[in-house]
Amino acid sequence: MFNAILVSQQEDNSSEAVLSRRETDDLPPGDVLVRVAWSTLNYKDALAITGKGAVIRQYPMVPGIDLAGTVEQSDSPDWQPGDRVLINGWGIGEAHWGGLAQMARVRSEWLTALPDGLDLRQTMAIGTAGYTAMLSLIALERHGLTPDSGDVLVTGASGGVGSFAVMLLARRGYRVIAATGRVEEREYLERLGAAEILPRAELDKPGRPLDKARWAGVIDSVGSHTLANACAQTQVDGLVAACGLAQGMDFPATVAPFILRGVSLLGINSVYRPHAERAVAWSRLATELDLDRLEQATSEIGLTEAIAAAGDLLSGHVRGRLVVDVNR
Repeated sequence: MFNAILVSQQEDNSSEAVLSRRETDDLPPGDVLVRVAWSTLNYKDALAITGKGAVIRQYPMVPGIDLAGTVEQSDSPDWQPGDRVLINGWGIGEAHWGGLAQMARVRSEWLTALPDGLDLRQTMAIGTAGYTAMLSLIALERHGLTPDSGDVLVTGASGGVGSFAVMLLARRGYRVIAATGRVEEREYLERLGAAEILPRAELDKPGRPLDKARWAGVIDSVGSHTLANACAQTQVDGLVAACGLAQGMDFPATVAPFILRGVSLLGINSVYRPHAERAVAWSRLATELDLDRLEQATSEIGLTEAIAAAGDLLSGHVRGRLVVDVNR
């Protein structure tokens, strides 16, 4: 028997999340059984738990798009009992039971070995948020962005992806402008490495098709008007990495920044990246993150607290990262 958060569909098509006792026989098919130690609470997980977003593809579902733990049983030659592993994405918590549980049965190709230099808790403090921020940084640098290019804007900077983007960019020598709706977090963002704080209100309303050029690069986890305004204020030949949609999936923009300034918009899909790209991203995270700053950006909750915390996360009352100890 093990504990899990289980989301079930009700007769009126609403959903309900409860803490449930399950048996390993209840787990979906897979060739590796993992004893989960840590998970996280991401924006997508909060949508799944509260039923406020079309995240879950089939019911019942254990949410949690991240997990870290130890292989318990394996029918794959690639993994042995005792191996320490993690998963980000691959549809867990959406189409396959995920990480907000004490046990998980998964497909072996979804697993990534624990990176040298990080423990299980630290990988979940990083989780999909840090992994996505690193994929965004890699994409920007692959297309030519350097610290000499100019300032880099990070939207949603007080959130998970945003906090990591600020940390990673600052560590690489970039001057970071952190946009946030929580200007009271100025000290927190400056500790992470932000050089300038920009109120979210300057970006999240309808703006001009093309505005004053302010930054050479952007990591945007917000979408909608915020992304449109970020693009409109990007410098000539600048780069924008879009990796989230907290404000919305719409993109109320024109082609003006892309044609008149040569701005490039780079889409970041963190869910189904090949293993080789994951390995590079996790290797860089293990060596480039300041672990002291990581701890400053992390709060810990137990599995029993995750349902209540989902509402707090969606309402913007959570700063940085929430790691979930699934054993309490």
